[in-house]
Amino acid sequence: MALGFSRPSGGYFTGKRCLVTGAASGIGRATALRLATDGAELYLTDRNADGLELTVADATALGAAVPVHRALDISDYGQVAAFAAEVHAGHPSMDVVLNIAGVSAWGTVDRLTHEQWSKMIAINLMGPIHVIETFVPPMVAAGRGGHLVNVSSAAGLVALPWHAAYSASKYGLRGLSEVLRFDLARQGIGVSVVVPGAVKTPLVDTVEIAGVDREDPGIARWVDRFSGHAVSPERAAEKILAGVAKNRYLIYTSPDIRALYAFKRLAWWPYSVAMRQVNVIFTRALRPSPAPLAGHRQLESHPE
Repeated sequence: MALGFSRPSGGYFTGKRCLVTGAASGIGRATALRLATDGAELYLTDRNADGLELTVADATALGAAVPVHRALDISDYGQVAAFAAEVHAGHPSMDVVLNIAGVSAWGTVDRLTHEQWSKMIAINLMGPIHVIETFVPPMVAAGRGGHLVNVSSAAGLVALPWHAAYSASKYGLRGLSEVLRFDLARQGIGVSVVVPGAVKTPLVDTVEIAGVDREDPGIARWVDRFSGHAVSPERAAEKILAGVAKNRYLIYTSPDIRALYAFKRLAWWPYSVAMRQVNVIFTRALRPSPAPLAGHRQLESHPE
C-alpha cells in the first residue's frame, strides 16, 4: 500500500534518529532494542523511569547511541514539549517517530468510570498528538522526509466487546493517521498505523476491566487463554519495522486481525451476527458484577 514512494528494506534504519515512546516495556522496548541492533540512534521516553533506564542500558550494550531519554507522561503536553525542545536544541530532527505508548481499560458503558474514559483519550489519542505536534513539524522543516508510526489496535478496526473507551481512542488514532498519510506525502514523510491483536506484554496483565475481579481464578484462566494466542513483543516489533521500511500504511502483527478486518469490510451482515455472538460469549466469560445504581454515577449537580 505504498503512497508515492518506496524504500528498500535492508539497512533502512542504520544511522537514523528514531524516537520511541513507551520504551520501558512491551512493544516499545522490543522495538527500541530491535532498532538498536539495526544501527539506529535512539531517543526514548516512557513514564516508567526504572524500565526506561533498563532499556537505555540494554540498547547501549547493543551498540546504539541514546543521546537523550526522559521519563515523562505523554498525556502532559508541557512535558512532551519540553522534551522535544531539549532534543531539538542539540540534535537534528527525527527521521522516524514511533508512537507506541498506550494503556487499556475495558468495560460496558454502565460500568466504565469517567476517569477511565478520560484516561483512554488523554494517553492513547492526545499523547500521540502531543508527540506529533512537537516532533513532526521539525521533520517537515528539515525537508529530509522520514516516517511517522502510530500504534492503534485491532480495536481500532473492529467492534471488540467492552472496548468502547479504548476503541474511541484507537479509532481516533487510525483516522488521524489516515489523514496525515496524505497530508505528509508531499514532504516525503510516510505514515503507518499499526493494528496489533493480542501481544504478550504487561498490558495484558494490567488492563483494567470495569466490574470484574482480576484476581478471580476463572478470570485469570480466561486471560491466560487469551495470552496463549498472543504474539511476542519481539515478533510485533519485527513486523512494525519491516512495514515501515516498505512504507506500508496498515501494519498487522498477526494474520488473524487482517482476516477479521477483511471479513468486516466484505461481509458486513455476517460480521454483525458474529460480533453479537462474541459479545455474549465475552460477557459470560467475564461475569461482571452488577452495575452501580445510576444515581451513584451522576456528577454533582449545581444548586439552582
